[in-house]
Amino acid sequence: MVFAGTAHLTFARAEFQAQVPDWFPVDEDLTVLGSGVVEIGLGAALIAAPRARRPVVGGLLAAFFVAIFPGNIAQYVEGTDAFGLDTDTKRLVRLFFQPVLVVLALWTGETLRRRS
Repeated sequence: MVFAGTAHLTFARAEFQAQVPDWFPVDEDLTVLGSGVVEIGLGAALIAAPRARRPVVGGLLAAFFVAIFPGNIAQYVEGTDAFGLDTDTKRLVRLFFQPVLVVLALWTGETLRRRS
């Protein structure tokens, strides 16, 4: 997450801007910068959070992945090329990985693990 957030702010900024849906009411660059800061913050929090707080951070990260999912759907529907997703098939397959990210966020945040 920290790496992805840093990419939002630096070398992959234009690629992320291409993924912001046309209908989203906030400027593309501002959206990319804001989401990058959120990703860095969530990634750092997941690393630094005390064990008792990890489920909260994991839940917030999962919610973040859910919140950005409409952008992934828009990329598929609008046929936007970014990050090598240059065919409808590639963009469609990507949609199925978002639930995996949600589950991984909950797992990493120890929300899905058995409590001892």
